[in-house]
Amino acid sequence: MSPTVPPVPPTPSGDRLAYGIQLPVQSQSTRYAERWESAAGPADLAEVAHAADRGGFAYVAVCDHVAVPRRLAATMSTVWYDPVATLSFLAATTRRVGLLSHVAVVGLRHPLITAKQYATLDHLSGGRLILGVGAGHVPEEFAALGADFAGRGRVLDETLDALRAALGPEEFPRFAGEHFAFADLGQRPRPAQRRVPIWVGGSSPAALRRAAGRGDGWLPQGDPRAVLPERIALLRRLREAAGATGPFTVGAIAEPLYLGVPTWAVGRRTLAGKPAEIAASLREYAAMGVRQIQVRFRSRSRAELTDQMDAFAAEVAPQLG
Repeated sequence: MSPTVPPVPPTPSGDRLAYGIQLPVQSQSTRYAERWESAAGPADLAEVAHAADRGGFAYVAVCDHVAVPRRLAATMSTVWYDPVATLSFLAATTRRVGLLSHVAVVGLRHPLITAKQYATLDHLSGGRLILGVGAGHVPEEFAALGADFAGRGRVLDETLDALRAALGPEEFPRFAGEHFAFADLGQRPRPAQRRVPIWVGGSSPAALRRAAGRGDGWLPQGDPRAVLPERIALLRRLREAAGATGPFTVGAIAEPLYLGVPTWAVGRRTLAGKPAEIAASLREYAAMGVRQIQVRFRSRSRAELTDQMDAFAAEVAPQLG
């Protein structure tokens, strides 16, 4: 890539409807993985990230599971690349695209460990990290790691407060809470960003309160369009009640996309058609107050996926506002 291309910020601003992508290959739940992904590897992952980088995608996203219990393996699969290792690998092979954990289950780890990993990632990538966090949903995973599943919401709230301190500009951050406390313990390198954006995932009432009071953004968990306006309105009320006034990014996960007329079964929920038709449909999210959409393309191969991404960037993105 040409060194004269200027970097772009990883988070959207103003009224622009930014777009990012959850990466294939890295996690392979049967709910969304395409058949070709099972035989794919690092080279395929890198090529998709390159397509996102050149196509103006706001971020590439990866998800987090340490270990999947046997009872869930048939549907979730056990293929879950580590998010920090994966995003570090992709940081070295891309230039501008943001690096999002969607989502990191930060309650599984001490906040100083999380801060060390993600501060290093932000430092090495030149400030491209977006830290997406969530509560987690697999009891066996928590039990194996000695984490509190029943109290994971309270632990996550405190972890976010601790991470605000640990990812801030101070070399020797201080924090004291019910579960974690630290002082006079230095961590370098510091993040390249003065404030690492934290986006909170989930659509439960607790997740909305957490996003409103502690987050810089919200990552809904696949909410259909019909419920988004009500959730966004509630989020605004919660932020007002919490006295939150800083920048805040409302996200959404769009329906699966396919540019053009498909000659194969892409699923009844897939938005397929001409670029102008798809753009018009996606602009409905902006009208609701959404500022970034996560897109996913139906594909039968890596080449088809990157072709879809290139076409989206060239023909749909310019019509998104």
